[in-house]
Amino acid sequence: MPVGKEQIREKESVVVDGIELTREWNRMFDQRIVVDYDTAFMDKITSLDGGESLGWCYQCAQCVPVCPVEIVGDYGPRKIYRKVQAGLDLFNDDDLWQCTTCMNCLRVCPKEVDMIQIMPAVREEAVLEGYVPAELQEAFENTFEYGNPIGKSPRKRADWAKEAEVEVPIMAQIKKPVDVLWFVECYPAYHPRGKDASLALARILHTLGIDFGILGVEEKCTCDSQRLAGEKGLFEEFAQENIRTLKKYKFEKILVTDPHALNAFRNEYPTYGGEFDVIHYTTFLAPLVKSLKLKNKLNYKVTFHDPCYLGRRNGEFDAPRQMIESIPDVQLIEMGRCRENSYCCGGGGGGMWLDSFMADHVIERLSERRVREAVETEADVLAVCCPYEVSRFEDAVKSTGNEGKLIVRDIIELVDGAMGG
Repeated sequence: MPVGKEQIREKESVVVDGIELTREWNRMFDQRIVVDYDTAFMDKITSLDGGESLGWCYQCAQCVPVCPVEIVGDYGPRKIYRKVQAGLDLFNDDDLWQCTTCMNCLRVCPKEVDMIQIMPAVREEAVLEGYVPAELQEAFENTFEYGNPIGKSPRKRADWAKEAEVEVPIMAQIKKPVDVLWFVECYPAYHPRGKDASLALARILHTLGIDFGILGVEEKCTCDSQRLAGEKGLFEEFAQENIRTLKKYKFEKILVTDPHALNAFRNEYPTYGGEFDVIHYTTFLAPLVKSLKLKNKLNYKVTFHDPCYLGRRNGEFDAPRQMIESIPDVQLIEMGRCRENSYCCGGGGGGMWLDSFMADHVIERLSERRVREAVETEADVLAVCCPYEVSRFEDAVKSTGNEGKLIVRDIIELVDGAMGG
């Protein structure tokens, strides 16, 4: 016989379908709970240029399982939408800085909720209001003062070239047109492991007889990651200065080592008058590798990590693999998450400078999770082609206890090694 509210009121408790309902339950039963959502912060976000699509979310949650931060934490665009809908001030919350702008959520979103636009727009407002994690603010200040986020002297930007053992022409010195202007970028110019890849690329360009030059001390950070982290003003200033510098010289195309620089030149700089033919080094070299005399057999099993801003953002998946497969006695083994569904190293969208901040929000770094996936393939080498990734993954190899099981190399280092470098 069904139990009604009046019967429950008369007793201390009653068992219904095996569940004991008490007078406390009865009081809750009698209350009408009304949730009045505060839409102020949702309206503030959707009114921003770039923030509009957050309001399109219809909570299908397809974004959550593909979010790399969710895999090691508690995150995802759908969760952000729900929190903001319930009154979260995203402009002053740690959730704002965890997104790496990897674009995997947009890939699966049926409503095209675009976190690649939303997060930078909200972060820009937060930066203007002074709410910025300290380590990210330091990267901004270094960029403003030195022209690079690492805080190195701009006068030493081309010092790496002295170790190349081949000529690395500097545009201001050679004073002539070139076929290829190589925009080196910050980490390949200053970071020890980034410089290793630059030295290898310089040797290979020389061996191929490519007519190239670099800007040297005239080059400044493209600032694409700073833009995605909310410093749009810094990005615009540096974009305009780089464009002015580039227009001083004659060249056919710009070669970049960094997928983030590729993204800046291809998708952002045209807005500021910088229309250039730009190409990533893997796309440029893939058809040329076979013409190199690769005499050293490396005998490696290699797995490859697709950079978010080369793959998902700019559509290049094949060229890096073609380069790897062109190396004698190298076997390419794919990780489970690869190509369009590749995992993220954690360095994008300002994440390169937020490791300490992120440590409070995830059970392990994204780079550590990716290293574990690489180790599971039983590969000898984790190959990369983004300057953020070599140092991030090498640190992760150590922190996950996988030293001796996996080495990390830029693809260009593998080619240089096969060539005898």
